[in-house]
Amino acid sequence: MPAQGRKNVHGKTGVRFKAAYTKSKYENMLRNVVTDLIRFGHVKVTAAVAVDVVKEADRLVTLTKSSDVMNAKRRAAAFIRNVKLENSETTALDHLFSTLGPKFATRNGGYTTQVKLGNRRGDDAPIVLVAWVE
Repeated sequence: MPAQGRKNVHGKTGVRFKAAYTKSKYENMLRNVVTDLIRFGHVKVTAAVAVDVVKEADRLVTLTKSSDVMNAKRRAAAFIRNVKLENSETTALDHLFSTLGPKFATRNGGYTTQVKLGNRRGDDAPIVLVAWVE
């Protein structure tokens, strides 16, 4: 294959194949999944994604316990999508601070649980149900 010019650099002929799934796309997917976890109470994801979802969800619930509520809301709003709950006028951010925060006020971590559901049919990826602890 002849040289195509300097696309994406890395040598004279450039990079032949570029990964389509970048870090920014992964972070945006993570924001969407955590927001859905707050909205619906549970999400089905692969085991690899579940690790990051649990980490971010636990970090957000810990933010609700902060003494500086305004700063905590700003930091949480920078991560959570601005969407409304089903059949309600409250947003996911309001639900996090008004419902989930007081619910887990006495816990010191471990706000979510993971249940293995088996493998996905198409690519045999392990699927996990991530839900809030009752």
